[in-house]
Amino acid sequence: MKRFTSLEERIDHAAHGVLDHLPAHGLSGALVEFLVFGLKQAWACLFGGAMLFLIIATKYFPPDSLGIGRYDFLFLAALAIQVSMLVFRLETLDEAKVILIFHLVGTAMEIFKTSAGSWVYPEQSFFHIGGVPLFSGFMYAAVGSYIARITRIFDMRYTGYPPLWATVVLAATIYGNFFAHHFVPDMRYVLFAATALLFLRTTVHYRVFRFRHRMPLLVGFLLVALFIWFAENAGTWSRAWLYPAQDDAWTPVSIHKLGAWYLLMIISFVLVTLVHRPRPLDAAQPR
Repeated sequence: MKRFTSLEERIDHAAHGVLDHLPAHGLSGALVEFLVFGLKQAWACLFGGAMLFLIIATKYFPPDSLGIGRYDFLFLAALAIQVSMLVFRLETLDEAKVILIFHLVGTAMEIFKTSAGSWVYPEQSFFHIGGVPLFSGFMYAAVGSYIARITRIFDMRYTGYPPLWATVVLAATIYGNFFAHHFVPDMRYVLFAATALLFLRTTVHYRVFRFRHRMPLLVGFLLVALFIWFAENAGTWSRAWLYPAQDDAWTPVSIHKLGAWYLLMIISFVLVTLVHRPRPLDAAQPR
């Protein structure tokens, strides 16, 4: 798997021209590594960050004056961002495939969940299926885009990774439970346990700048889920979508939703591994 697109290679080369002259050891070296980590994370969030910015911006500057509804503007903007990222080689074709898969998977769940009253989209739109504006699928796609991009940008390798078939079965079961728990007892606690057992020994090894770092994969899932929860709070605060308890006045999204996002992370991660297969840490590589 190639780490960078052609444009990213030029950016990386220019960055090394500056960063290679900075301290490599001690506190200063650690700060350089942390700075690069933050910059790479921001780059990986390019699609999701742009969408979140537009969601918040359209709260204050509704595009109605342009003769287009907010949700339709967001949908067309998401398409434009996606095409631009491919044209300007900010994203690979494999990552675009992941975004398409996530859009389909996410939209299917949105249609079901809104019909069940889990949340609503309070504004009208032209581009919609049922009560679901089509821009909403890109919110799921943004998660897939992020995971696909960090996988290659940070050159992620794994030790103790479970069999791929087992992760696919787990992801499919989690996805099914998002629908089934409306009719039968919720299995999420069983799924939490299954996730812990399957990935307990899995460590992700990732390269930031000069050094390769490592983290338990379960911790990585939780951290990403936490940031998605923060983003969801921003989305509901802007009234792009609303939970029943937020109809009269905005309140923070329940912390219990963090569990749902944690499980969604498993689906997201496994779908990405079908495109970017998990690679083991080579014996010759420093841990």
